[in-house]
Amino acid sequence: MIGWIYTTLSGDTFDMIALDFYDDEFLAGELIRANPQYSGVLRFPAGVELSIPILEDEPAKTLPPWRR
Repeated sequence: MIGWIYTTLSGDTFDMIALDFYDDEFLAGELIRANPQYSGVLRFPAGVELSIPILEDEPAKTLPPWRR
């Protein structure tokens, strides 16, 4: 599900954007999946519009089933 459109600044990277939106740079893969046409871009120029998906919180796998 697409939540936001982000317009890049010169020098942005997927992991920097993931850190800004999700507080987790390791979620950069979610941004790449939502924007496959830019999967080969390492550093963005200014002005590229990227789709930023809303990520659903998954219950912790260590929780018992009745708490998930």
